[in-house]
Amino acid sequence: VQLQASGGGLVQAGGSLRLSCVASGRTFSRYGMGWFRQAPGKEREFVAATNWSGSSKFYADSVKGRFTISRDNTKNLVYLQMNSLKSEDTAVYYCAQGSVSATPSRYEYWGQGTQVTVSS
Repeated sequence: VQLQASGGGLVQAGGSLRLSCVASGRTFSRYGMGWFRQAPGKEREFVAATNWSGSSKFYADSVKGRFTISRDNTKNLVYLQMNSLKSEDTAVYYCAQGSVSATPSRYEYWGQGTQVTVSS
């Protein structure tokens, strides 16, 4: 299984970015997908997750109302739309595939990460 995340970059506070993650190697629509992030000197933290169909979505309190997770099972893609970005959102963002959870160990496969930097 391979996960490839993209879409990160430098954005001003208040701006938006959309992250994408394409998966290959097994039936995409059978698995939950999640986004996590890790800032320098901090542990990896949960951002958002969705179940196999996209009908259930879960968010960290810190991003509720600003970020939206979605998936397209016809294209093996999961997205993270990030609006109203804040400097504290600066981190490397990772997509992951496995059981829907806020716990990193519940995910079997991880992408390589994409850097998001929000300037204030």
